[in-house]
Amino acid sequence: MKLIYCCGALVLLILVPSCCKGGHILVLPIEGSHWINMDILIQALHSRGHSLTVMRPSNSWYIKDNSSYYSTFTVPVKRSFYQKFITKIIFDIIQFERGALPLTSFLYASLGMFSTTLEIHRAVSEYVSAMLDDAELIRTLNNTKFDLVLTDPCWGSGALLAKYLSIPLVFNVRWIISEEGQFGIAPSPLSYIPITGSGYTDKMTFFQRVKNNILYYIIRMNDMLITKQVYQPLCEQYLGSDCDFDHLKIDADIWLMRTDFVFDYPRPTMPNVVYMGGFHCKPAEPLPDYMEEFVRSSAEHGVIIMSLGTFVPELPDDLANEIAAAFAKLPQKVIWSYRGPKPSTLGNNTLLVDWMPQKDLLGHPKIKLFVAHGGTNGIQEAIYHGVPIVGLPLFFDQYDNLLRLQVKGGAKILTLSTVDKDDNFLKAVQEVLNEPSYKQNMQRLSRLHRDQPMKPIDTALFWMEYVMRHKGAGHLKAQSYRMPWYVYHSVDVVLFLTATVMFIRCLWKYVC
Repeated sequence: MKLIYCCGALVLLILVPSCCKGGHILVLPIEGSHWINMDILIQALHSRGHSLTVMRPSNSWYIKDNSSYYSTFTVPVKRSFYQKFITKIIFDIIQFERGALPLTSFLYASLGMFSTTLEIHRAVSEYVSAMLDDAELIRTLNNTKFDLVLTDPCWGSGALLAKYLSIPLVFNVRWIISEEGQFGIAPSPLSYIPITGSGYTDKMTFFQRVKNNILYYIIRMNDMLITKQVYQPLCEQYLGSDCDFDHLKIDADIWLMRTDFVFDYPRPTMPNVVYMGGFHCKPAEPLPDYMEEFVRSSAEHGVIIMSLGTFVPELPDDLANEIAAAFAKLPQKVIWSYRGPKPSTLGNNTLLVDWMPQKDLLGHPKIKLFVAHGGTNGIQEAIYHGVPIVGLPLFFDQYDNLLRLQVKGGAKILTLSTVDKDDNFLKAVQEVLNEPSYKQNMQRLSRLHRDQPMKPIDTALFWMEYVMRHKGAGHLKAQSYRMPWYVYHSVDVVLFLTATVMFIRCLWKYVC
């Protein structure tokens, strides 16, 4: 009997290490809220026993060089535009929306915006060259025998490095260069799939569909200009003249999409697209003592929280005063993440903080309303906890994100041009607080989101480990990304059939 136990123990000792063996994962993130998302995936992978190595530029804004759960390669670079670029865009948009910036100045700023975007991608290309020209770094990367490259394809660096090292590739994606990721991989009929920035839903009128098509081709043109001027020369330099970046940028084994169809409109998809919307959401943890005391002091009225995200630490003084005055008229307590000068109209019911534990507050039973800018992270957290939203969208995809919730009955949108007129902000807050349907609709969305066979983070981990186990997932990739546009859309077939019909008609006419 002892011999049997000893043999069983020996088998376990042999099998356990092979079952628990972690992979080596190379991560190429980007900055801002995108890094916050990537960091959650990195921590989850580390908890499963995987070894993580993060590539970062020497002037990184968010990504720390020292961490307990990943190692880093820091690549010396000279240029960095990201924070300055975002800050300028936000300032110009706020001024224009409120009528403080003339149209001509805004158009000039918009044209300059594309030029600045192009410069950012050129800075990324210099970062790629600095990596690939460093022979010692490349030797170290090859010797490490990475099983997977995990990257955010909003920049083109990750796809290039993965191809250069011949390593399977996984995208942590919402955006790819200048368009939403799903437009890059899946069939996307413009008749019912709105372009981000259009402000439309999946139910469009004829002229809305016209505008939707025009916006699509403008975005494709921007994408083509950036690709051809920045990334195609890199492909030819490092990967050969026959490498086409248009194909390379969508050639990932798995696409981990930071959305789902509780939040998004239904649309066609592909076998290698995995939806993980809300993967960063977790049950609420206890609040700091001072904040818990403030929340509990709200009694039956509850609490409103407000945050406009990392990039908007403050507002113009008159707008901040208008919002503070509206909050002061409410019976609820308010926690406002705000780093600007203290508004002169601030009421005793409002607590200003430099930072707040947003996910923990949203999960607190006293929270009645979330005033938000419409970033994906915050919206998914609000859905997870079932908290209705008053939205103040500022830029990029925020209006479209909030619109998805508004058409589902869980949010009300205010624009910057109307928020400080006729007590609109106060009226919107009171409407969402006092109309039960907003909360009921958000709680319904919360139930739908939570009713899944696996948690989104576990789904993401499974598919990354799937790629590592099978050395890629080529069997899930469609041939479409390898086709020229005229083949994909059967333009050559249409031309051939048209020419054939015309030839037959001419021949029939000649014979007759």
